[in-house]
Amino acid sequence: MPQVPIEIQLSTLPKSPGVYQFYDADEKILYVGKAKDLKKRVSSYFTKNHEYGKTRVMVKKIKRIKHIVVPTESDALLLENNLIKKYRPRYNVLLKDDKSYPWICIKNERFPRIFPTRKLIRDGSEYYGPYTSMKTVRTLLELIKSVYPLRTCNYDLSQEKIENGKYKVCLEYHLGNCKGPCEDKQSADDYHAQIADIREIIKGNFKSSLQYFKKEMKSLAEEMRFEEAQSIKDKVEVLENYQVKSTIVNPKINNVDVFSIISDESHAYVNFLQLSHGSIIRSHTLEIKKKLDETNEELLTLAIIEIRQRFNSQSKELYLPFKVAVEEGLRISLPKLGDKKKILDLSERNARFFRQERFKQIKIVDPDRHTNRIMAQMQKDLRLSEEPRHIECFDNSNIQGSNPVAACVVFKNGKPSKKEYRHYNIKTVEGPDDFASMEEVVFRRYKRLLAEDEPLPQLIVIDGGKGQLSSALRSLDVLGLRGKIAIIGIAKRLEEIYFPEDPVPLYLDKRSESLKIIQQLRNEAHRFGITFHRRKRSKAAINSELQSIEGVGEKTAQDLLKSFKSVKRIKEASIENLAKTVGMARAKKIYETFH
Repeated sequence: MPQVPIEIQLSTLPKSPGVYQFYDADEKILYVGKAKDLKKRVSSYFTKNHEYGKTRVMVKKIKRIKHIVVPTESDALLLENNLIKKYRPRYNVLLKDDKSYPWICIKNERFPRIFPTRKLIRDGSEYYGPYTSMKTVRTLLELIKSVYPLRTCNYDLSQEKIENGKYKVCLEYHLGNCKGPCEDKQSADDYHAQIADIREIIKGNFKSSLQYFKKEMKSLAEEMRFEEAQSIKDKVEVLENYQVKSTIVNPKINNVDVFSIISDESHAYVNFLQLSHGSIIRSHTLEIKKKLDETNEELLTLAIIEIRQRFNSQSKELYLPFKVAVEEGLRISLPKLGDKKKILDLSERNARFFRQERFKQIKIVDPDRHTNRIMAQMQKDLRLSEEPRHIECFDNSNIQGSNPVAACVVFKNGKPSKKEYRHYNIKTVEGPDDFASMEEVVFRRYKRLLAEDEPLPQLIVIDGGKGQLSSALRSLDVLGLRGKIAIIGIAKRLEEIYFPEDPVPLYLDKRSESLKIIQQLRNEAHRFGITFHRRKRSKAAINSELQSIEGVGEKTAQDLLKSFKSVKRIKEASIENLAKTVGMARAKKIYETFH
């Protein structure tokens, strides 16, 4: 079949809600997307000037467009999610989570057993979950076991077999962990009353269980059965302690799903909290790998559908940070204050902690990905045309105007490249003039790099505000490098960042990784420059002290320091030892000066 031109394929698209699929020349699926208006949305790919490189590449590869019309935008959301999971297209976001999760099963039996499982068997049994960790499941089952005596055996406890005396009570009965339904010591009705209470506890509702036990405890106390009343009191305390630990907000907040999102250049992290009777009964964070610079709105929409399907959520209300398109029939709240805002903030905090943990793990396991992410973030934060893989930072040091020096430090891929650090003695400037010194050093550095055909940095950082930045720019102008290398200044007072010809500084978030890299550069340049300056001042002071002695010049002072290593040893040396280096005449003068 001949290839139909894209223009004709676009002209035949309907103006209806639906899902579109892009294919390349080899009939491989590239992308799946949803739209309220298929014609308008799909046409936009071919009429827009896309800023993001990967989108431009994908559009060039598109040779065939398929679409599926659905009744509503809500249906399109669900279908898009299912097709992405089925086909895993190259340019769709990657939802990083394929593991199976544990469930709590209430087995479909006459006397139901309760146990954890990772397999769902459609045999009429009830399944609660899935839970995000087996630890949560075990904690909940231990609570249930400590409060309600349930059977753990897997016998078929039919009425006929019990009446025929087929089974005998086991050790669990004698330990008080089971009421012995196998010997008809507990009725099915009594057992199912326990199961009904357990269902509510699993859902996060402790109210009915607590009311029943408190009533029972009071009744036993009135009958003077104090030991049994104490046993019931212990159960009440167990339930109340668990409830206090799990209740995070107002107990009136019931059957709510909470979602929040944070993202960087390459990934997004969506946290999900499920609330029942004020308790968090589930928490999960989904990591999403971006492919086409998707917005937070697009990513959160996809994540909500995926997570609700995965965890079989039946909640009809969502707390979200901003409005997104969701399934019909769901109620959306955008909390601004109060208990609802607290729980939304908690969700975002969980997402941030998860992101930090991933960064720490990636830094160890996949350092290249860590570097790529930081470089992409710096490019965005500092409005650069390319990633700053090679950065150089300059700092001047002239304490009290003496021995003016400067330092240049080099970072490659966000890390110090110490073998490329350089010190500079200021040659053309008289006195403490930071601006002129900066102009000289920047000129010398890049004149040499150009002469030796060495690679230039993508970013220059100047330690100082507008004045130092303007001085460095003058040198770049002379060398013809203005506009070819990005350059910024960082002022110490408020850590404001200045750009050429922009009077308004940029203030990066104090927690920003981009700012931390720039601060590290500035601090390293300052440390390197100060170290050199102190060494130079110390050497000058020593030479001055020795050269003040009659007959000792610069050459003699250097010979003495080479032999004795320090002025202190020179002072302590005998005339004979000094004479071995400088001769007897000079040795006597040096000895007499210090003694």
